[in-house]
Amino acid sequence: MPLLARLTILAAILAVSTGCALVKRRAVGMVASTLASSGDVFTRDDDLELVGELLIATCSNFTQYGVAYLETEAAVLGEAQHHDEVAHLNQRALKLYLRAKGYCLRAMEVRFPGIGPKLLTDPVPALANAEKKDVPLLYWMAASWGSAIGLGVDRPDIVIDMPAVRALADRALALDESWAKGALHEMFVSLDSLPEALGGSPAHAREHFTRAIELQKGQSPGPYVALATGVAVPAQDRAEFEKLLQAALAIDPEKDPSVRLVTLVQQRRAKALLDHIDTLFTK
Repeated sequence: MPLLARLTILAAILAVSTGCALVKRRAVGMVASTLASSGDVFTRDDDLELVGELLIATCSNFTQYGVAYLETEAAVLGEAQHHDEVAHLNQRALKLYLRAKGYCLRAMEVRFPGIGPKLLTDPVPALANAEKKDVPLLYWMAASWGSAIGLGVDRPDIVIDMPAVRALADRALALDESWAKGALHEMFVSLDSLPEALGGSPAHAREHFTRAIELQKGQSPGPYVALATGVAVPAQDRAEFEKLLQAALAIDPEKDPSVRLVTLVQQRRAKALLDHIDTLFTK
């Protein structure tokens, strides 16, 4: 990306971050149930495919742990009542997301040597050779990077890379829009909930919400929580906010035992948001 374009984005980020603390609450990505172990196997193994898979697994699990346990616990506590504890949890989550991004970037380098700098300067053509098999890598790269941006909105050095996150998500969506039961559309609910200066569009967020619900057959709380926090709160639509979160809480976790923990964590977030509703709405 040319310097002038990056400076323009930076100016928009600064304007948005000054007046919109809600952006800090928007993490991009899915919640999941496992935490992977890591080690120095990546530097010793000569099986590039295996190395890539291990790096993606570590990236995804670090990201999921940050969302499922650290950010969710922060949401349960509530910033107004537990400012210092919430700040500590979110800082830990940010560090995990940045570590996760590092692992995913190494996986990208294994798959596409030399891609790192290109992602920052001109991400769309840099991803032109990605194939359908690369969707998990593209997704977790976007999820870890986007989650870091969600918590680091007051750090221009992090947020300025949002175009790379969107390019990763766009490429993944183009390659396999139904991957993981609509996980990409769920991600785009969050991406398109960002302010217009950062490429967001509430109308597009609602379109992705509808498609995610369709692909997930209404059995995931994630899209409901994402639309509630990303669109209903900025619009100060308390009625829609409550309706969406009540719909998330009404989902039966036993209908799909394979994602039971994901459902329970998202429902915990939904309940926490309802518990703190008076801090999110001014009327």
